[in-house]
Amino acid sequence: MCENIIQIPDGTITSARGFSAGALYAGINKHSLFNLDVALLACENECSSAAVFTTNKVKAAPVLYCRSLLPSSSIRGLIVNSGNANACTGTQGLEDARSVAGAAATRLGVATSQILVMSTGVIGRKLPVSAIEQAAAEIELEPGGGHKFARAIMTTDTRPKEIALRVDDETGSYVIGGVAKGAGMICPNMATTLCFITTDAAVPAETLKLCVRRAAVVSFNMITVDGDMSTNDTLLVMANGASGSKPITPASKAGKLFQQALDRVCIYLARSVAADGEGATRLVTVNVSGAATNREAALAAKAIAGSNLVKSAIHGSDPNWGRIVSAAGRSGAILEESRLSLSIGETDMWQGGQILPFDLKNVSSAMSQPEVVINLDLG
Repeated sequence: MCENIIQIPDGTITSARGFSAGALYAGINKHSLFNLDVALLACENECSSAAVFTTNKVKAAPVLYCRSLLPSSSIRGLIVNSGNANACTGTQGLEDARSVAGAAATRLGVATSQILVMSTGVIGRKLPVSAIEQAAAEIELEPGGGHKFARAIMTTDTRPKEIALRVDDETGSYVIGGVAKGAGMICPNMATTLCFITTDAAVPAETLKLCVRRAAVVSFNMITVDGDMSTNDTLLVMANGASGSKPITPASKAGKLFQQALDRVCIYLARSVAADGEGATRLVTVNVSGAATNREAALAAKAIAGSNLVKSAIHGSDPNWGRIVSAAGRSGAILEESRLSLSIGETDMWQGGQILPFDLKNVSSAMSQPEVVINLDLG
């Protein structure tokens, strides 16, 4: 762990200076655990903003709306609703997204083009615009309102997902805070989720765009629960420069530290999404080493993590490790059986393509734990 990056207790999306948030219940998400379903995030000054969106060819109206605005150097707020995805709603859905942005803009006293809109929930239903507009007008914004924001965006999630880190560099200190939601339709390549991150660091929009893409590759693009990709997936980062730190550039020491911290926030939130997957009883981490390239490692890891047979074995605590090796073998990654080594938990089972003596009960016990760790070395 880098000593320049420290996790903030009870951190959230409003831990960064200059951000405030709030939420209300508008009756959209009938299954809300916290009676909150419309959330508003505001910034005191203009933010550099960039995002990564779903690669699904069917994209929700808010994704299309936000994609037309980003990257940007003038964003002032974000409004999100749960319970309705505003997806597969045609031109009316896009108009509804603009109307919601307009209501939030009026509430904050800014231009509509400075407001981003996101929705999550059931696909194929008309967005209840009037209910969201009324909520936008009544939401009370607070510096500690990030916790309400995190709860309002939940759909089938069983718990909120939040984190904030303080980063110290040679120019001072700044905060990166974030929240995420996601439990179903979780698949790599911008896994199905909404993730919103704020920072009071000074990061130009084009730099932020590059950093967000890099962070997505090592976090949300590496998780899977059910193999389905959503229409609404979004990873958004907003930077307002309120810390007073110097502008961050990608190649600088400060830029590398910022990327490391952003990666940590995204990985934490991505793991939280995977752990809270619909019907999930284990969090499974697949580590692949010894690959020819990072791409080859990712191919093998994703094949193992996405295998229904591997999942079945883990769910039943069945040490049928051949399913893991078989999944890697069909992944398309460059590998040779005679060089492979495998361990589950602390137990080495296969080395250099040769079976090792091991206790099946120990492996079964490791597979029954809340988190299961699989290590495959391609040699």
